[in-house]
Amino acid sequence: MKILYDHQIFTIQKYGGISRYFYELLKAYKNETSVETLLSLKYSNNHYLLDNKIIKNFAAMPTSDEFLYGVKFKGKAKLFRFCKALRLIENSELMNKKNSIQLIKSREYDLFHPTYYDTYFLDYIDKKPFVLTVYDMIHELFSKKFQNYKDSTIKTKRVLLNKANAIIAISENTKKDIVKLYGIDEKKIHVVYLGSSLKNTKSQLKISMPERYILYIGERWDYKNFEIFLKSIIPLLKKDKDIYLICGGSNPFNKNEIKYFKYLDCEHRVLHIKIDNDVILANLYKHAMAFIFPSLYEGFGIPILESFSCGCPVILSNSSSFPEVAGDAGVYFNPEDELSIRKAIESVIYDDNLREEMKKKGYKQLSKFSWEKTALQTKKVYESLI
Repeated sequence: MKILYDHQIFTIQKYGGISRYFYELLKAYKNETSVETLLSLKYSNNHYLLDNKIIKNFAAMPTSDEFLYGVKFKGKAKLFRFCKALRLIENSELMNKKNSIQLIKSREYDLFHPTYYDTYFLDYIDKKPFVLTVYDMIHELFSKKFQNYKDSTIKTKRVLLNKANAIIAISENTKKDIVKLYGIDEKKIHVVYLGSSLKNTKSQLKISMPERYILYIGERWDYKNFEIFLKSIIPLLKKDKDIYLICGGSNPFNKNEIKYFKYLDCEHRVLHIKIDNDVILANLYKHAMAFIFPSLYEGFGIPILESFSCGCPVILSNSSSFPEVAGDAGVYFNPEDELSIRKAIESVIYDDNLREEMKKKGYKQLSKFSWEKTALQTKKVYESLI
């Protein structure tokens, strides 16, 4: 059985849950004699592929830093993008798509699994079956967030959902939303949970961190509910001067956020730590009093499993897929109620016995999920079509 994966997510993401998901499938099938995999990729800066060399036939994507190397001037990045658009320098995104089209047209595979929602391949795939993974329904449920961008995800996802031979949803909640929003026959949809690659670490960070802190991981967009979460803990930060909030992620605070922190009088108690490797991430979880996940909606929630793996108690929203993933190992709150959020946090961070109990439950809950199970169940979906 030969499976072809395309370039999409490995062109888009350097880090991220979706590229991690496909990387883990490629890794799992590398030693699986009954599955052969192809990845149509010429260029990528994806962290997982570059660091682990599972796939070797691609090169690092050209960057603006390499353009006119050694020469610095304002507008260099803009000029780089302009030259790429005019094809004066090699456009790696276009090269990746061209390579994908060539492999799709070759028909030298049994099944195609696109890594995101671009419909480009429909003109070339002929009668070969394809499987579509749906990660969440955020674009549909929070469409106002994307209305100012040229984002065609809803349109292309709808087309692919109707044409796919099988659909993989990463949670029962996501499956329910697909059926509700698009009217797709639920028999066509297979629920396959994700796993976590993060391991607890003995390596120590060489950066200064407060001794007592609660942890927030990831972006701080609207549906992530960061603003309400922050407002909910202000009384806690004012009452307990030793507690800090650490926000881990790739993007530092912007000017509006810093201004808002000053307005709330908490600018010295809310810290950002850049995460660019798993050692940093594992240490943040390991030493936190608790990880807080206040999001209004997630398709799955890998950070829940990451937190469990590092022995960090999880306090989270009682919404979307979270109860499926965290089970009875988490303490839940109403994400739209500031008092509910604050009470849940205080009930955990001031109760050492409860925190120890939550750690044990977290390890037990974590055992229900693994990338090996993800790969095995995904393989069964493939086999059902071949």
